[in-house]
Amino acid sequence: MTDVVLTGLGVVAPTGSGTREFWASALSGTSGIAPISRFDPGRYPVRWAGEVRQFDPSDAIDRRVVVQTDLWTQFALVAARQALDHARLDLAVVDPFDVGVTTSASSGGNAFGQREIQALWANGPRFVGPYQSIAWFYAASTGQLSIAHGLRGPCAVVCTESAGGLDAVAHARAAVRQGCRVQVCGGTEAPISPYALTCQLRSGLLAEDGGYRPFARNTSGYLPGEGGAVVVLEDADHARERGASALGVLTGHAATFAGRNPGGPDDEEGWGRSAEALAAAIRLALADAALRPADIDVVFADGMGVPRADAAEADALRTVFGSRLDGIPVTVPKAGTGRAYSASAVVDLVTATLALATGAVPPTPGVAASDVAVDLDLVTDVARIVPLRHALLLARGFGGFTSALVLSSPERLN
Repeated sequence: MTDVVLTGLGVVAPTGSGTREFWASALSGTSGIAPISRFDPGRYPVRWAGEVRQFDPSDAIDRRVVVQTDLWTQFALVAARQALDHARLDLAVVDPFDVGVTTSASSGGNAFGQREIQALWANGPRFVGPYQSIAWFYAASTGQLSIAHGLRGPCAVVCTESAGGLDAVAHARAAVRQGCRVQVCGGTEAPISPYALTCQLRSGLLAEDGGYRPFARNTSGYLPGEGGAVVVLEDADHARERGASALGVLTGHAATFAGRNPGGPDDEEGWGRSAEALAAAIRLALADAALRPADIDVVFADGMGVPRADAAEADALRTVFGSRLDGIPVTVPKAGTGRAYSASAVVDLVTATLALATGAVPPTPGVAASDVAVDLDLVTDVARIVPLRHALLLARGFGGFTSALVLSSPERLN
């Protein structure tokens, strides 16, 4: 099979825009979780989130596009520009039919949609803008990226909630293996608005105490986050021919389904099914990568922050790795940015790529070693320096979606 490599990274997160700023924050365990500032959260039980502050889309996006798009698509446009620049991919000399776009989507353009619906109810249909029909739409970011850069290759959007980021990367990998030389792939979210927060509260999984502490004794749920990441994926031969450096190799992926979403944070049977589905996804992803459990050097966990969900993830890892798990560092960097649904896993992919390049595993923000409640070697407090060749990334989505991806260092190339 064709090797598919990462050649460009772009990220917009509550802890920094661009890989340099973001990576420095990740290594130091900096948290971007803070009281919500975009609207008054006083009437809501959840008042904290990971917001991308001081973001001015007009610095990088045509103002005519800014008025057509929601914040989640603006994040994607900025991150894609970063990734293309990082990859040094000159689109003027590449066949546009050789470059496609795949994104993940979950919450969509909530703030844009809320604003237009309020105008409809308050003033009538004549006050609804023409872009309402597309700005909230789950495929908006894929379409806008394709239009902005003239990309005419295979385009898609994947909707598997928080598992969507890894699933989108896998879909893009498949497109490259089927002949598309380059894929611009990623996931972004902007779920911090009154309507979006109201939709999230129904799950019963959000933390109401202002903390997001995965795998900790005092955890009570997760907090929402926004932003995301975009990466450039290429056929390894194409990257080599144009002199691009491979940052990592996508060696394995698998997606499974838990049957249905657990009925709530205390649904023991439901989270048991989740553990079985996750263990199956890990085994299948390892098989796809032609690796053994002993080959994995670090795990970027889903880390939902819900006690039974965290226990289920730990059980799945112990089922696959057995006693070997004791020597594998596990980390949840998203504890410092918030759970950005379909975007978080792509941000984890960027983080894992930087970890493989530097041999540094970033810590889990907000969790001290003495607070860890599960039988995992959770990286806390400070980054850990270890030899890294293969990273395992995990993601679970509301509805029972489960995904696992293996990222390997460029040394793995044939």
